[in-house]
Amino acid sequence: MTQDSREKLYEAYYMRVFSYVMTLAGDRALAEEITQETFFRAISHQSDFRGEADEATWLCAIADRDRKSVV
Repeated sequence: MTQDSREKLYEAYYMRVFSYVMTLAGDRALAEEITQETFFRAISHQSDFRGEADEATWLCAIADRDRKSVV
């Protein structure tokens, strides 16, 4: 994944993922931390994305797993 594609992924989905996590976590600082971790994991494991779902769905699934490991 190129730097440009990482930036586009982040810019396209950051607010959507953050809003989802904020709804689940109820704490802004925790939601920001989980959202950052979500994008780190997604970028690190981009090759695991099979394209069977929308990227937003994939990112929110990662975020939900990250949230469960923190809470």
